[in-house]
Amino acid sequence: MNFINLFKVALRAIASNKFRSFLSMLGIIIGVAAVIIMMAIGQGSKESVRANIAQMGTNMLTVRPGADQRGGVRLDPSEMQTLKPEDYDDIMANKRFVSYVSPEVVASGQVIYGANNTSTTMYGESLDYFDIKMWDVSQGESFTEEDIRKNAKVCVVGTTIVKELFGDDAQSCIGKTIRFKSIPFRIVGVLKSKGYNNWGMDQDNVLIAPYTTVMKRLLAQTYFRTINCSAITEELTDEAIEELTTILRTTHKLKESDDDNFTIRSQQEMMETMSSTMDTITVILVVAAAFSLLVAGIGIMNIMLVSVTERTKEIGLRMSVGARGIDICNQFLIESVLISLTGGVLGVVVGWLGTLLCVQFGFPTSIPLWSIFVSFAVCTAIGVGFGYIPASKAANLDPIEAIRYE
Repeated sequence: MNFINLFKVALRAIASNKFRSFLSMLGIIIGVAAVIIMMAIGQGSKESVRANIAQMGTNMLTVRPGADQRGGVRLDPSEMQTLKPEDYDDIMANKRFVSYVSPEVVASGQVIYGANNTSTTMYGESLDYFDIKMWDVSQGESFTEEDIRKNAKVCVVGTTIVKELFGDDAQSCIGKTIRFKSIPFRIVGVLKSKGYNNWGMDQDNVLIAPYTTVMKRLLAQTYFRTINCSAITEELTDEAIEELTTILRTTHKLKESDDDNFTIRSQQEMMETMSSTMDTITVILVVAAAFSLLVAGIGIMNIMLVSVTERTKEIGLRMSVGARGIDICNQFLIESVLISLTGGVLGVVVGWLGTLLCVQFGFPTSIPLWSIFVSFAVCTAIGVGFGYIPASKAANLDPIEAIRYE
């Protein structure tokens, strides 16, 4: 019996039991849809995280005080005060692979205007910070180098601060004086809105002021929390890290045998770490969803065994007119694969519709094309794997006993 005839027989068998065949497919449909939706959410979340990090600049470098510590080891307070103004000056004087540099100090507290107040964070930065973090000033202007030299009490505010203190009119707040920890600051500009990031943080709830002002007037400290830098290009990130390491080791007068008392991290490293984490989460989600495919395969095997039992007499008649065992085996294998593949096609459609629904609920999704091909490959494997036992049972029936079966 040739393949075309076997295919026709399998189609007739499926069509004669439409509802039972659909129930057999249902497990495959749910399993494939679940796998595709989980992979789409995982891939979409990964791309969203990468895009969010890329917004801050893929060539960004962060220099932190203290050696690289792991496992939650508590650092000595002196270890957290190793970044000084001299480090910033030396980096600015000797940089070749670094384009922008901004020392950073941070203070948290309440900002007040009249009867309105809100909790926020003030970042003390240099002008390069706006280029490193890709911040744009939409209203007014930024502070100047002169403001930095004079420790001027001026600041640039995010749109969340504007809404909390002044309503929706950003232009009206320019020139107004707000108070942060009882220190008056004059608003000179409003930042363009960035919204929330992937970690649920409001990026617009921020104040940016000259780092000298925050250090001397707010914190009364002589060291930086971090120094943010930007490599000239993403490709020169490693060279920039080596350059910063050399400059800081020289400034800190470290011997060759001494460990670094600072840590340099790149956005690429953060991106790779986040991508690895999202990949792990995606694998866990997909494996959990794939168990439903295993259950669906067992369901197909069960239905095919029932079908073999019901059609025992038909199998005997086919054998008696010349059908070989391999022909009977192929007939049931084709039937099993057809059920599995049809369920796979419907599962892909349901999965695609499910991802559209996820988008409506705010989940980032992206269906990898290869996941569809993998789904079909898995469905074929399930059809062959779980259909083999019923097909083998049918092929090994004794023709005479099969004809007599009632």
